[in-house]
Amino acid sequence: MTERRVVITGLGALTPIGITADETWRSAKDGVCGIGEITLYDTANQKVKIAGEVKNFQPENYIDKREARKLDRFTQLAIAAADQAFQDSGLVMEKENTYRCAVIVSSGIGGLGTIESEHARGEQKGFDRVSPYFIPMCIANMGAAHIAIRTGFRGMVTCPVTACAGGTNAVGDAMRLIRAGYADVAICGGAESSITPLGMGGFTSMKALSESTDPNRASIPFDKERDGFVMGEGAAMLILESLEHAKERGAKIYGEVVGYGSTCDAYHITAPDPEGTAARECMRQAIEDAKINPEEVAYINAHGTSTPLNDKSETAAVKAVFGEHSKKLMISSTKSMTGHLLGASGAVEALLTTLALKEGFVPPTVNYREPDEDCDLDVVPNTGRKADLRYALSNSLGFGGHNASLILKRWEE
Repeated sequence: MTERRVVITGLGALTPIGITADETWRSAKDGVCGIGEITLYDTANQKVKIAGEVKNFQPENYIDKREARKLDRFTQLAIAAADQAFQDSGLVMEKENTYRCAVIVSSGIGGLGTIESEHARGEQKGFDRVSPYFIPMCIANMGAAHIAIRTGFRGMVTCPVTACAGGTNAVGDAMRLIRAGYADVAICGGAESSITPLGMGGFTSMKALSESTDPNRASIPFDKERDGFVMGEGAAMLILESLEHAKERGAKIYGEVVGYGSTCDAYHITAPDPEGTAARECMRQAIEDAKINPEEVAYINAHGTSTPLNDKSETAAVKAVFGEHSKKLMISSTKSMTGHLLGASGAVEALLTTLALKEGFVPPTVNYREPDEDCDLDVVPNTGRKADLRYALSNSLGFGGHNASLILKRWEE
């Protein structure tokens, strides 16, 4: 059977640098850093004071006020991004076979804020007095479920929970589902909201977060002074369709998803394999799946977390895959602007990579100052640049050793 081409026809995003896909992209182009002091709770008794929060988010712009109170913030963000993407796509559900419409939306942690608040309520009033909505507010699949309920998508609805690789897995899995003929349309992406006292405390305790108080020197991927990642929150959604389906309804097309790789380090629960063996294989799988040569990739949106281990091992993996061509590659980390959105990060980065290809512009790695001999590729420091881009790679490398890579292509007939 001939594989179907899979195109991107709708985008939605709420991130630390914008509350729409367009605003997020314009900020990324301009090198806007969305990291600042935490306002969602009082940080007085905690070491980490900064994060990448979504600013000016009003759930009632998307969700009835009474309904919004029954939803964790991560689900609110998921719904808002999906609504944006759905509207952007121009889909008309009355014309669709709803059983051929899928939803694949990741969350790494789910409703952590709800877990914390309901635990406090249970300790105070008794655990049989917690909210009856507690379980459906906190479980990680609820972003996907609510999106399906709102849109009427009745095909495969699932939630990859692969830590920081989840958003990329969601896009790749949706692409494969459509390419193989099991669906015509999919909403895919990720949502996360873990800027909470317990969430931040847990990552702080395991020495994963930067404790810098300077927003411009905290999330500094590939910089020699990097000392941990900065937590971000938000959501991004993409509408994928088979090319035939998109053309039949006259949809606008942003780009094409042409390759996907997924592997596991099988090495450690949090640390990446320092040799980057499985990450290399993941990128190779994506390139092979796209049926292109490594030299055709011009840009990589790196996982680039700003941790000492990740950035070094990812650089080594890129060199192993691309050889001499790695010296010509542009490899930036947009986490320098957004922080790390965990299960939503890969979706945000797939969206940004799609728009980079569409506009022929590579977003920068901002706040870069001190070069590191172990991260000596072209990291597009501080200022984005125009470039002739046809293929780009987006990497996600998560806790548990989960690796996922996408090859995206500039739209061409």
